[in-house]
Amino acid sequence: MAEKAKLNTKIFFRLIAFAKQYKVVLSVAFISSLGIAFLSVIRPYLIGAMVRDHIVNDKDIHALFFWTMVVVAMLVGEGLLQFVRNYFSNLLAQNIIRDMRKRLFASIVSFRMRYFDKTPIGALVTRVVSDLEAVSEVFSSGLIDVFGDLIMLAAVVVGMMIINFKLAVLSLIPIPLLLIATRIFARAMRKSFQLERTQVNKLNTFVQERVTGMAIIQMFNREKIEFEQFKEINKGHRQAHINAVWAYSIFFPVVEILSSLSIAFLLVWGAFQLGGAESLSVEELFGQIFAFTLWINMLFRPIRQLADKFNILQRGTVRAERVFEIMDLKDHIQDEGEITEVDFNSDIVFDGVWFGYKPETPVLKNISLQIKAGSTVAFVGATGAGKSSIVNLIGRFYEHQKGDIHLGELNVRDIELKVLRENIAIVLQDVFLFSDTIHNNITLGDESITREQVIEAAKAVNAAAFISRLPGGYDYHGGERGGVLSVGQRQLIAFIRAYVFQPKILILDEATSSVDDQSEILIQMATEKMTKDRTSIVIAHRLSTIQSADMIVVLEKGEIVEQGTHNELLSQDGFYRKLYDMQFTE
Repeated sequence: MAEKAKLNTKIFFRLIAFAKQYKVVLSVAFISSLGIAFLSVIRPYLIGAMVRDHIVNDKDIHALFFWTMVVVAMLVGEGLLQFVRNYFSNLLAQNIIRDMRKRLFASIVSFRMRYFDKTPIGALVTRVVSDLEAVSEVFSSGLIDVFGDLIMLAAVVVGMMIINFKLAVLSLIPIPLLLIATRIFARAMRKSFQLERTQVNKLNTFVQERVTGMAIIQMFNREKIEFEQFKEINKGHRQAHINAVWAYSIFFPVVEILSSLSIAFLLVWGAFQLGGAESLSVEELFGQIFAFTLWINMLFRPIRQLADKFNILQRGTVRAERVFEIMDLKDHIQDEGEITEVDFNSDIVFDGVWFGYKPETPVLKNISLQIKAGSTVAFVGATGAGKSSIVNLIGRFYEHQKGDIHLGELNVRDIELKVLRENIAIVLQDVFLFSDTIHNNITLGDESITREQVIEAAKAVNAAAFISRLPGGYDYHGGERGGVLSVGQRQLIAFIRAYVFQPKILILDEATSSVDDQSEILIQMATEKMTKDRTSIVIAHRLSTIQSADMIVVLEKGEIVEQGTHNELLSQDGFYRKLYDMQFTE
């Protein structure tokens, strides 16, 4: 438990470090909290003095009115200071969360692809959105308020001691019990927040995955099964919050009881004073009872709020810990390349390359291969043979464990990653489109690409006709993941996207495997246009689409078993011949 508390302290101070660049905003928030604490403590003393001097004693209406206006002015001042504190503390919180969210997202987009292979999307969404919203409360309603409450507590206790030490000690008797209850409450809330964190993550991940895969759920009639699973997860989420409510429902009545006990001690003391046990005048007695009654309320309210604010800090640090785990993760793409002047019209050479998504389980084994500049090379083989893995290594979406990959005389790891990927375009089998217009999905937000260039690229790949028939044409909104478009239309948009960036190396990863015959014809024509005079790598299941390739490489269980032209491989009567016969046997 102590180790966990130490960790939280470390996380908390790491959060505070984000406020350093906003010192002015932080200072204004702290100063306004000091002003609120000062005015709040002075006000009960003035009210007690008014009772003593102008109500019980001489009943001077004019003086009473004057001091009443002073108290009203102090209340107005407190209100203004509270506005300033709330505004600047929230401004601080939003600035810090903006910075943290930028750093977090920058970390996420720089991770290697293997990180996303094993991390649920819902978990990342939780980190970027809801976790950081909880962290913002540390600054908007936690840290500044805790500081102000601590100052107020200290000022109230000092003021009570100065006015009447014995009465102050008597009023503070329930405080140790309150501190014990607060500590127990904080521990219970910490466990509750940890459980809540886990359940929120489960719920977000479950909902995101099921909504994304709704077609599968409905096709296999799993609506009822998935709903039952959702009910269980939602039940756990509810229970996590109920645990927090249970702790609150016990703690706050305890605070009220102890507060009433402290006031009871005050009234008993007053009764003894009237009985002659002490030599206080009636006006002094009433003045002190009024002042101490207000002070006691001010004393217990901050302590009660401190417990609440401490829980906000606990929740924020628990969520921040999850955010920092991602920021600190050393799974970034290793961009150590510094070479920017590269001749991409060079041969691509694989020299004894070994690769595995898990290093102990190789997917590619001792691959040695030369892809000549400007040629079209096709990879074929059974599912899982390693075809897609080869193209992933060229763009360094994954890193090989052994061997070297060269582009001309340069090792691809020595080329600046940005330069390497700017000159490679990939058209995947499963095309991803953003929830945006056709134009923006083609340009990917690159403002240097004009509408005229997009139209020219669409014409080049024979896709302009279908786009012109869409409502709004290039401004047509394709829906989430391009869901309102057909598979063939999405594939053609991916070809336009690749063409408009004019890559030096083109990779087509089974681009025609899931399209209809008409779309396949258009895509084959686009392929012929795009691969001309450009180094092209084609992965295909349909052998009819690659017969004109300059070289065909046959992979089997991660190894090259054959390579040559279409006619050469047919004459060898090997793996390729078997694949060909299987596809073209009537």
